[in-house]
Amino acid sequence: MANTVGFLGAGQLGEPMIKRLLGAGNEAVVYTRREEVRRRLEVSGAATADSVADLARGSDILICCLFSDTQLRETGLGSDGFIANAKPGAIFVSHTTGTLSTLEALRDGSPAPPVILDAPVSGTVENITAGNLTVLIGGPSDAVAAVTPILRAYADPVVATGALGSALALKLINNLLFAANAQLLAAATQLGDRLSVAPEVLLSTLQVCSARSHAAEQAHRVGGMDRFAELAGPFLRKDIAACREAAAEAGVELGLLDTAVREGPLALDHASAGTP
Repeated sequence: MANTVGFLGAGQLGEPMIKRLLGAGNEAVVYTRREEVRRRLEVSGAATADSVADLARGSDILICCLFSDTQLRETGLGSDGFIANAKPGAIFVSHTTGTLSTLEALRDGSPAPPVILDAPVSGTVENITAGNLTVLIGGPSDAVAAVTPILRAYADPVVATGALGSALALKLINNLLFAANAQLLAAATQLGDRLSVAPEVLLSTLQVCSARSHAAEQAHRVGGMDRFAELAGPFLRKDIAACREAAAEAGVELGLLDTAVREGPLALDHASAGTP
C-alpha cells in the first residue's frame, strides 16, 4: 500500500516539489492558506487538507518546506500542530535550514512524536524542476531509507549524513562558506572596477579561470552582483543568522568565515541589511 505524502510549505520551492511528487505517482496531500496555490495544486492532482492538524493526521510521511525555525515552531507545536496530531509511525522530513534545537523541541513536544529527519536542501527551483536538487538528510537510517525513494522525485543526490542534526550542521557550514565566497566575489568586483575591468567581463572570465565558483556562476547567470544580492540576500541573511545561532548553541567560533561575511561589501548581516 502506497504511503500518503503530506506537504507543508507550498512556497517558491515547495510548490514545484509537490508537482514533482505528483508526477512521480505519489499520493500527495497539501495544506496551504493561499487559495490560488490550493487551486493550482488541486488541478495538478493534489488533495488538500483543511488544517495543519488534518494534514498531519492523514500523512504517513510529512514533508515540510518552511522558511524558518519560527514557522516550524508555529506550525509544529501546540495542540493544533503537526507533532501532536501526527499519525502513529509517521516520519517528519524538515527541509528548513534552521537549528537542531528546534527539531529537538518538536521531538519533545509529544509523548509519541513522529520520527524526525533534518533534510536541508541546496539548489534552486530549476534544480527541483530538473529533479537534481541536493538534499542532505540526517536521522535514523531506517527512516532515511524509507523516505529517500520519495525524495528522489525532485532530489538527486540524496546524501545521508548521520545522526539527527548532522545534515543541518553541514548545510549551515556550506551556506556560511557560500556567503563568504559571495563577499569575496563582491570585493573582487570592486577591485576590478578600480582596475577598469567591467563587472560583466570579470564574471564571465571567471567562468574559465581558477577562481571559478558557484557564487560567480550564479552572479553571472542572473546579471551581476547587485541582482545576485537582491535574489540571494534574504535567504543568505536568514541562513547566516541560523548558523550563528547553531554555533552559539554548540559553543564554537565561526572564525575566518564569519569575518568574511561580516566585513564584505554585501549586506548579509541582519543589522547591516536594516532588518530586525
